[in-house]
Amino acid sequence: MESLCVGVGLKPAHFADIHALPTALGFFEIHAENYLVAGGPLHHHLARIRARFPLSIHGVGLSIGGVDPLDAEHLDAVAALVRRYEPALFSEHLAWSSHGGVYFNDLLPAPYNQAALQQVCTHIHQVQERMGRTMLLENPSTYVEFASSTWGEGDFLREVLQRTGCGLLLDVNNVYVSAINHGRDPLQSLRAMPCAAAQEIHLAGFAHDQDSAGDVLLIDTHGAPVAQAVWDLYRHALALTGPCPTLIERDNDVPSFHVLEQEALQALALLQAQEAAA
Repeated sequence: MESLCVGVGLKPAHFADIHALPTALGFFEIHAENYLVAGGPLHHHLARIRARFPLSIHGVGLSIGGVDPLDAEHLDAVAALVRRYEPALFSEHLAWSSHGGVYFNDLLPAPYNQAALQQVCTHIHQVQERMGRTMLLENPSTYVEFASSTWGEGDFLREVLQRTGCGLLLDVNNVYVSAINHGRDPLQSLRAMPCAAAQEIHLAGFAHDQDSAGDVLLIDTHGAPVAQAVWDLYRHALALTGPCPTLIERDNDVPSFHVLEQEALQALALLQAQEAAA
């Protein structure tokens, strides 16, 4: 995938527009778990789009950060999807979403300590071996931190990348959301990340809330346009990563394809400006 390209999450509501209209977008991304069926309309449209554009496949259910062994059946299904469409990139989250056979509709934080490090690395090795390719690991948005953590997030990710050879999916919105929620400076949090290992960047919107003490709490909703503060942090991120394929995530209150495309092209303008300034 070219470094100077932008994409959006692929939504069924936009299939007709993508088939009918030219676009300057460079790729589309799907959530793997939405396509774990043998056939049907989703695969019909996805195959047509894959014939024209590179894909990024983004997993949300492998529970890389969990303490349980990976679900072998689920991993096999995701691996089969990756083989079927040969995406340019495959990614998952530094989070967990299942425990003891119970599955949660959320990506939950893991502690950053030695035990978690070993478990995460074991899971990544299993995924990469099963798929025969390198995966990307995404930094999560977090709302709580663990007293048992002995690593900062950036150092933990850096160690995981070094031990497994996986790449980084740098979610700039998650950096911002987590920094604000934990009372940190977003730019310092960004600079602590292993940005040089980034092979894809995510941008998304968030919602404002308050915690029980009345303090600001940002929620990673993927339900709003990218905030100006995140655009500003993205400029700093590009100075650290260099030009990098960038995705606009929108999973709730999804606008028209044209509106989403224009937001992605805003990212493309910043990518091109970074390239020109380098």
